[in-house]
Amino acid sequence: MKAVRLHAYHQQPVIEDVPEPQAKEPFDVVVKIGGAGVCRTDLHIIEEQWAEKSGVTLPYTIGHENAGWVHEIGRGVTNVAVGDTVILHPTPTCGLCHACRAGNDMHCENSVFPGIDSDGGMAEYLLTSARACIKLDPSTQPADVAALADAGITAYHAVRKAVPRLYPGTVCVVNGAGGLGHIGIQSLRALTAATVVVVDRNAEALELAAELGADHTVQADGKQVDAVLDLTGGNGAEVVLDFVAEQGAQQDAFAMTRRDGSHFVIGYGSNIDIPTIDIISTERNVIGNLVGTYNDLVELMVLAQAGKVTLHTKKYPLDAALDALADLDAGRVRGRAILTP
Repeated sequence: MKAVRLHAYHQQPVIEDVPEPQAKEPFDVVVKIGGAGVCRTDLHIIEEQWAEKSGVTLPYTIGHENAGWVHEIGRGVTNVAVGDTVILHPTPTCGLCHACRAGNDMHCENSVFPGIDSDGGMAEYLLTSARACIKLDPSTQPADVAALADAGITAYHAVRKAVPRLYPGTVCVVNGAGGLGHIGIQSLRALTAATVVVVDRNAEALELAAELGADHTVQADGKQVDAVLDLTGGNGAEVVLDFVAEQGAQQDAFAMTRRDGSHFVIGYGSNIDIPTIDIISTERNVIGNLVGTYNDLVELMVLAQAGKVTLHTKKYPLDAALDALADLDAGRVRGRAILTP
């Protein structure tokens, strides 16, 4: 089968033939990929940012946002059958450790992360686990929902955590309206009554944000912090969801957060430099976010199949994977790039 393989850091992946995976263990599931999302994390992987944390051995297949059809199952699988349409939680888990038992399965002590630390889904087939499979309506096209498996669940998880802080009358800033941010806006609209302010440097992204329900849009032109403070009476927002967190955006996000507010870090790429006195004197919170739980993805798919959360996508054939990565890196993708093997 064809797969997008990374052979060396700081070099582009190559598309090559590799053996098809097989369901050898009882709970193995092989999925025929119908859609594989292209994520900024894939760019960070190529740049070696994940090398130490993942411990992956090169070469391997990238791609961690995956949906498709069940192709083969292990002898112990009962929750899906061959032919079922599925979206895959990004981290197949053990179900037995404390984190899994507590419902925090993205912190499973024994999980793998296809596309990060093992072969991923930018390929014709992917080996995963029955525990990662969420069965979808057969009419669902995998390419239309694949990016919800990571971008979607990550954005939804952050919003879900922020909901208790976003009672009516509060303000939430969405910093970055790209692949994750545009899902975050819709999740906020579905789950809260907060006023939504969206900040982005790209005018087209702000137009999309307004279409999706943003109450205010702010151009990131160097004056975005002042603009948000003006919109909030000089106080800042109760919650800032930072979907960028690099190139200075992470500092802006904290500066947009009011006293006793919460700065949710979702994007990554740069360090946050905050004087500790600024944290304790204002009691502001800095909260990290890693993908989400299996149940988060189940809930998100309910919203998606009800039409309350939609993905704006640009589709590429698998052979054009390098074009998709280049377009993402250059900011030419509105929403999410999807490979269709």
